[in-house]
Amino acid sequence: MGNRSAEIAEAVTRAIVDKRLWPGSKLSEQSLADLFAVSRAVVRQAIIRLANDGLVELQRNKGASVIRPGYRDAVEIYDALTILEQGVAAQLAGRIGPRGWAELREHVQCQHAAVEAKDDARADALGWGFHAELVKLSRNSVVRELHTQLLRRTALLRTLVDSRFDYCGLLHDHSELIDLLEAGNVAEAQALIERHHRAVVSGFILDEDSAPAFSVQEALAPYAAASVEPRREAAPKEAEQR
Repeated sequence: MGNRSAEIAEAVTRAIVDKRLWPGSKLSEQSLADLFAVSRAVVRQAIIRLANDGLVELQRNKGASVIRPGYRDAVEIYDALTILEQGVAAQLAGRIGPRGWAELREHVQCQHAAVEAKDDARADALGWGFHAELVKLSRNSVVRELHTQLLRRTALLRTLVDSRFDYCGLLHDHSELIDLLEAGNVAEAQALIERHHRAVVSGFILDEDSAPAFSVQEALAPYAAASVEPRREAAPKEAEQR
């Protein structure tokens, strides 16, 4: 049950990140059970996982639905990210070898290429991916887990709003942050992290009219097929071995 519920939770998360599943979408246990070919008990465990990640809310007599965040939620989420990343900055400043800094700069180069190609979706993914890579260097599994959970919640914000970000400006922040950390300038790096996240929040403009035209079932169908088909293909092989 654990693996399947985790797969379903990941499928719903991916649908949110890919802007196929919209905030406010109702998640019917029976519909998801039919779609993923599992029991309602497995779906219920997946929904609980998603609720713990802050992506789904459970309401008595109303069931589950994808959370619809507001501007205040965005401020609090990015404030929390700021606090975590400032702590990581203090830990990492001047303490990573050349390889670590090179990996971060390579990530920024990939983001720069996406911006140049006007691939906003990839630039966005690489943008928050940079922060994940930075926190990963702390080698603190608890901090990484908390940071990952917060990043997942930003996925909801990116679907609900029209993000007119200054990608070039944010990209420059990433490059400057690496330089500051490598030089051991903790205070300046921490100040930059705060400015950076506030710039991200200021780029959010509510735009609920741009919701996708497909249903929850249509939104999740590609992810459901990917998780079910390999299992069906494995069955004949298992039978042959017997």
